[in-house]
Amino acid sequence: MASLKVIRKRIVSVRSTQQITKAMKMVAAAKLRRAQDAVVQSRAYGRKLREVVAGLAGEPSMRAHPLVRVREPESRRLLIMLTADRGLCGGFNANLIRQSEAFIAREGTSPSLMIVGRKGFDFYRKRATPIREHYLGVGGRPLIDVAREIVARAVTLFVEEEVDGVYLLYSQFRSALSQVPTMERLLPIEPPPESQGGREYLFEPSREAVVEDLLPRYVQVRVYQALLESIASEHGARMTAMESATNNASDMIERLTLEMNRARQATITKELMEIVGGAEALKG
Repeated sequence: MASLKVIRKRIVSVRSTQQITKAMKMVAAAKLRRAQDAVVQSRAYGRKLREVVAGLAGEPSMRAHPLVRVREPESRRLLIMLTADRGLCGGFNANLIRQSEAFIAREGTSPSLMIVGRKGFDFYRKRATPIREHYLGVGGRPLIDVAREIVARAVTLFVEEEVDGVYLLYSQFRSALSQVPTMERLLPIEPPPESQGGREYLFEPSREAVVEDLLPRYVQVRVYQALLESIASEHGARMTAMESATNNASDMIERLTLEMNRARQATITKELMEIVGGAEALKG
């Protein structure tokens, strides 16, 4: 059994750690509320934009657009992976990395990567899969600017036929307890499943100009939405992980306190036995 001094030092250390995890949980909870509001607001815009693209699915100018044209075989693929810059958020980063490894193994040929977040970059920078671009510290920048940069680079690679398909991997936010790694194909653009024909539109200034502006904007909004979902998922995962760590620290403090009381009781009993033994020796 450890000495009383050692046990007391461990209790103090665990309590200090518990204060840190509790503070991190509160910070993550405050950030999560703001991030969740941003996700909910952006979903409405993204849903309406999908309806517009779905309504234009039958337009000849859209079907002939370079961002819609499917290439066979799709041998050169680009994977855009959204991870976090920091850890201490449970399995958030590990789940995304595991999903990306499964995608790479399934493709047979190694695709190239575009990575957002330090955790994904640190994992792949010493591996064989080539990294075309990486974006670190995006939390301190306007996300719409980050989305524009990512989409501009991805569209350039696709239009210049350096890649045949662009895929997006991010963590979809459902709740603070549930974040789902999600894989979507960005390019070539697939008409949304709610596509409906028979609609007539008035175009200003022209059909070609509207489609030319709409399709890159549609891809940009999807990436922007994924960034918002990823950030909300990160805060939710960190809040849950810190809450679990705080509870584990409380359980550990209880066990250490019980162990300390037992050790103190054993020490007192030993001292009493020595006193009684000394008194009996003096009598004899």
